[in-house]
Amino acid sequence: MPLNRRTLFQAAGLGALAAALPVTATSAGAADVAAAPRFDLAAPGQPLFRTKPLHNKTVLQSIAFDNVNRHVYTVQLMAGGQQLAGEAAPVSGAKRDLAGDLCLTRLDLDGNELGHMFLTGFGHGVQIGAEPVGSSAFLWTETDAIADDGLHGWGSRLARFRFDDGAIVTPDSPGVRRVTPIPGADRTTCGIDPVLNRLVMRHRIAGTFRYALYDLDDVRRNQFTPIFEVDQPALTYSFQGYASSGDYLYLLEGSSYGSSGSTAPIGNTYLTCVEWASGAVVARQLVTDGADLAFREPEGMAIQVPDLGDPAGIRLAFGFASTTSPTDTAKLASVYYKDVLI
Repeated sequence: MPLNRRTLFQAAGLGALAAALPVTATSAGAADVAAAPRFDLAAPGQPLFRTKPLHNKTVLQSIAFDNVNRHVYTVQLMAGGQQLAGEAAPVSGAKRDLAGDLCLTRLDLDGNELGHMFLTGFGHGVQIGAEPVGSSAFLWTETDAIADDGLHGWGSRLARFRFDDGAIVTPDSPGVRRVTPIPGADRTTCGIDPVLNRLVMRHRIAGTFRYALYDLDDVRRNQFTPIFEVDQPALTYSFQGYASSGDYLYLLEGSSYGSSGSTAPIGNTYLTCVEWASGAVVARQLVTDGADLAFREPEGMAIQVPDLGDPAGIRLAFGFASTTSPTDTAKLASVYYKDVLI
């Protein structure tokens, strides 16, 4: 009889759950896992915080949670006109984008800024992960940006580094550790399932986007045997983020109001749920949460565990970039979540 996720959570807690849940890899990259509920994508979402400024005024790209220290991390492209230490002059936003220069902001759970970093030459910021360690966290991001399309820098490897308020880091900085789980892949990004302690990697190989799921401890040991690998299903609108929770992969797509296919107040933001074991789409849902936001572009996903004593109360969080008004282009960040399991 399959184990119930809530029973496992209550019995094991966050630290021991990954060990309590049996996982046996097969030659095809699949695994035998206990059946688990999935998020009800049709359930109304709730705001964690709305219309908060990040360190730069550019579009929010992705989010991650440090559930131990109760922090939110966001990544965005660096704003144009900034001059960092060692740079001869201010750099335009287009050149920052081409180089893959990012701004990382740490927030509290109310969306108030607690610190920032600049990551130069890392990528586009499509997705990030946070790994709590003590009173701070290590961030997992893309790195070694390659501008193969002539417009944007995209990551070609993964990186792990400790948050250091005010720091400017490059892929070659001493505190940055780089890994290459899949040689030859590009457009690499990653996130973390904080309950099962897994790392999910999105990447492109031979022109096809795929997802690979790993045990996070294995990745830290440079062991890259995936638990699962699946192709990205066909999406209708712009891809905007992903997250892994238990047996399921969740995808975010859509575009801002005024873009093709996106008209206020409905928009075209969709959440899709994919079963890891089969790669099949099991749910797809139009999302109207935050319909009153100005601009409203979906950006980034992550799993939040608000109460470490009750990991069954997990949340599927997703972000929106917005503005204060139609005439003010400075971008703000909002984060919503769904927490109903079925």
